[in-house]
Amino acid sequence: MSRLRGSLGFTLIELLAALLVLSLLALMSYRGLGAVLDAREHVRQQSAKWRSVSAFFARFERDVALAAPRPVRLGTIIAPAWRGSVDTNSRPSLAFSRFASAEGMDTARRLGYRLNEKQEIELSLWPGLDVAPGVEPARYPVLAGVVQLELKYLTPALAWVNAWPLPGLDAQLPEAVQLRIVLASGEDIVRMFALKS
Repeated sequence: MSRLRGSLGFTLIELLAALLVLSLLALMSYRGLGAVLDAREHVRQQSAKWRSVSAFFARFERDVALAAPRPVRLGTIIAPAWRGSVDTNSRPSLAFSRFASAEGMDTARRLGYRLNEKQEIELSLWPGLDVAPGVEPARYPVLAGVVQLELKYLTPALAWVNAWPLPGLDAQLPEAVQLRIVLASGEDIVRMFALKS
């Protein structure tokens, strides 16, 4: 009877060994779950970043495809249809006339792109093509986390230039535009968009 009673339970050593194994399994599970959650957050951040980059390039491509060879009146100034310039801080800016879309979702207007002080590419929208004196464009950030923006324009002689229009050149629009951005995370992206067929 005493032999039977002793074999029904666990010894203290067996209980401690079982608790040690269970605690090791719990620790490995916790660390594994933490790694999975960290990886999921990283993938979410990367997906959001590349979605916003893709949306920016789609917007830019659509706007450039609708570029119009029409000079505009901005107050008392006649501005060229396409103006690409570099300011004193070596930051490029682009402003151009654009036709209305075929879907009728937007109107013909003047718009522009530039890199602002907050490392955002900013979209400038004027209310129309010709505007009254003193009318400022509405500005909206369209892509954040950009440390460098570079724009180049293709001449009819197939040379890339940093500013448009060129003196003595009668072309209203360049043949193509090259857009280069460098993201804060280090990626360097270059895209080219044709303006004429």
